[in-house]
Amino acid sequence: AGRPGDEEVSSDSETESPLLGRRRREAAEEEVEETPQEKKLRLAKQYLEELRQLEEERAEEEEELEPADLIGDRLKEDVLEQKGRLQRLVAKDVQPPDPARIRVLRGHQLPVTCLVISPDDRFIFSSSKDGSLIKCKYSLGAVTGWEVDSGKRLCVVPGGKKGTEERHMGHASQVLCMAISSDGKYLATGDRNKLIMIWDAATCKRLHIFTGHRDAVSGLSFRKGTHQLYSASHDRCVKVWDVAENAYVETLFGHQDVITGLDSLSRECCVTAGGRDGTVRLWKIPEESQLVFSGHQGSIDCIQLINEEHMVSGADDGSLALWGLTKKKPLALARQAHGEQDSQGLQQPYWISAVAALRNSDLLATGSHSGSVKLWKCGEGFRKLEHLLDIPLVGFVNSLKFSAAGDFLVAGIGQEHRLGRWWRIKEAKNSICIIPLKQKTTAPSPESPGSS
Repeated sequence: AGRPGDEEVSSDSETESPLLGRRRREAAEEEVEETPQEKKLRLAKQYLEELRQLEEERAEEEEELEPADLIGDRLKEDVLEQKGRLQRLVAKDVQPPDPARIRVLRGHQLPVTCLVISPDDRFIFSSSKDGSLIKCKYSLGAVTGWEVDSGKRLCVVPGGKKGTEERHMGHASQVLCMAISSDGKYLATGDRNKLIMIWDAATCKRLHIFTGHRDAVSGLSFRKGTHQLYSASHDRCVKVWDVAENAYVETLFGHQDVITGLDSLSRECCVTAGGRDGTVRLWKIPEESQLVFSGHQGSIDCIQLINEEHMVSGADDGSLALWGLTKKKPLALARQAHGEQDSQGLQQPYWISAVAALRNSDLLATGSHSGSVKLWKCGEGFRKLEHLLDIPLVGFVNSLKFSAAGDFLVAGIGQEHRLGRWWRIKEAKNSICIIPLKQKTTAPSPESPGSS
């Protein structure tokens, strides 16, 4: 009510949404009209036709390759990806970045809390405790659209003051999380004021507001290949939304403490970090069921999927855990991954405040307030964590994301932790750091199936 140009969608009513009911009726009708075998054949033909069209377009630019070969390679890659066995062995080729080439971009007044990179690696979106949203363009080492004094920022939605929610276009409280759809069309942001805002990623125009969470929204992720959005909150629940239909779908419960992070890929499921309840959970959306994983001793503050069968998480006890989705305990655990600090005469591990995985590869990154971002290699079929190198950065690393191509890493830096104000690092700059990742001059390792 009273908000400019969009509509609120609430999940306050926990009854089945009209959208979900309609889908179930349509699914039932489909089952009557065609057998499962006919449906599989129809979908397979449709998928192959889409692939042919896509690869024909690519073949115009790459005439030396036959379309049939491209389709075959793409199908093999898709099968490996769905099975969680696609693993690009890139970690061994990563070299320490040149400090002179690390770009530090300022624009947010308060600590950066979250960021995403567009699927084509051209744009970076970030948000902050000041409630602002900034979009900048990244191209071949050149950054445009960010610097405050340049006047060329592509998009800035300033944060509003508390109490101005009814008339302000952006957030009026700290933004904690964001996600972008795999087609680059929609951007979602979640704040401490329980709101989820949906934006047109191209224009930064706000489209919808989703309400219904009863506490801060702390995790967002679009299911790959769809406009289905998963959200997690400090109210301990996960909600499912259909952004294209502007509709709430359902709510799932299970965590015993605030949810601090969430991620998803193509399957109709998501994973969450459960804070001080000490668990990581895999939510199977159609079955409305969950699998519970445990292994950290402290609060689990961040999580990301590596592929469809493996994930990585970090906790405030300093541990970094590597998981397989078929095992309830970690496949590998690095304790005190960022070392220890002297806190009031006591040795305490540096908290892991951010994790990132280069999708379908063996390369990971972790952040803390220890003065560096660390890169890691997943070795021996995801059963070993090997430290590769440190990238010096001052401040709390509140968010980390690899570009899809793996040629750069972006870190969101703040003087304070994303979720609180336990310490303040005065010499840190509230900023975005773009870190180019150099590769060895040898040919990159071919994609190979990794053990699950």
